[in-house]
Amino acid sequence: MTTASDKAYAEIRGLILSGDASPGTPLREEALADIVGVSRTPVREALKRLESELYAVRTPGGRLVVAAWDGDDVAEIFALRAMLESHAAARAARRLSPAAIAELRACNADLQAAIAGHEPDIARFLAANRAFHDLIISGSASGRLATMLAGLVEQPIVRRTATRYDRSDLQRSATEHDQLIQAFTARDSDWARAVMAAHIHRALHAFRTAS
Repeated sequence: MTTASDKAYAEIRGLILSGDASPGTPLREEALADIVGVSRTPVREALKRLESELYAVRTPGGRLVVAAWDGDDVAEIFALRAMLESHAAARAARRLSPAAIAELRACNADLQAAIAGHEPDIARFLAANRAFHDLIISGSASGRLATMLAGLVEQPIVRRTATRYDRSDLQRSATEHDQLIQAFTARDSDWARAVMAAHIHRALHAFRTAS
């Protein structure tokens, strides 16, 4: 059963990941309790969890605010993602069922449809991209990996990068997803690991270019 604290955590984290609560935004218990619809106690518990996961930080004056990430933070986030998601891809290559691979194909087809119009649909691209990566993490069948990756603050970074991608960047992402699907179909763990690592490292360079 989802507790009030879990509900508060999910909703406040969602505000941060969506960008609705931007870096530096104060995280006040009373205001957040009104937004989430719970008492201050579960909000306080949720904020402690978010602080421990580095979604929130304390100012010199002791106020809790949404964390900002400098260049070193971003590079570390991408480096950790590359290590963990490439390992997830290698595990998934040995475990994904034909039905799961078909789901990946459908997901990437949705991503490609999102960028096929006159103006790319970035919101749809982001949703399809997240679903694609989530399927791989699920397919890795590792609760540890899923938990570790869930702790990485990456969605605002992905959003910031994708909104500045040109069509060739968006298409390259789709092409790399196709390469991952080929590796999964071939049950080639080394190939899947290498493609995922390159995919995420390219995203880091794209982020830096877009910054």
